[in-house]
Amino acid sequence: MTTAPIRLEVIVGSVREGRFGPVVAEWFTRRAGAHPDFDTRALDLADAGLPSDLSRTPESDRFRDRIAAAEAFVMVTPEYNHGYPGALKDAIDSAKEQWRAKPVGFVSYGGLSGGLRATEQLRQVVAEVHMVSVRQTVSFHQARKRFGPDGETDDGAAIDGSARLLAQLAWWAQALRSARSVEPYPG
Repeated sequence: MTTAPIRLEVIVGSVREGRFGPVVAEWFTRRAGAHPDFDTRALDLADAGLPSDLSRTPESDRFRDRIAAAEAFVMVTPEYNHGYPGALKDAIDSAKEQWRAKPVGFVSYGGLSGGLRATEQLRQVVAEVHMVSVRQTVSFHQARKRFGPDGETDDGAAIDGSARLLAQLAWWAQALRSARSVEPYPG
């Protein structure tokens, strides 16, 4: 049985000037784009035009429509002061039912912790909007040292981890797609 590709949104969670997130996100997006189960797109929050006060605007409506159309997500997040960026929290809070019953994976980066504390905090937040977080993560410790000028990495753990993350994400996305087609999520 042939099924339509899973629409995957790779979300760049940092909007800071000088951020490293686009390098990490572009690397992961290339890996996801090569995976046969996904129709992969990148969503950079710096370009989303979301208001910080969460009011309804044409930009926030377009953002919610894009989230609603996706079937799976990967949030690329740095760790700032032992947490994830405020722009990512605003993005999660800007939509509600659009996130429900959809899987999410995490690719984190940072200093010595590699963003793992941000990921663990995000797991709590996405559970509250009824998302399913996959267990596998990809983490880059001292991320700027892990990537070459071509935007590639030879970090074997990250490369292997990204393959496992994508496999878990595809499994959950297919299972949840099937479940939603039988009965709407009761959130």
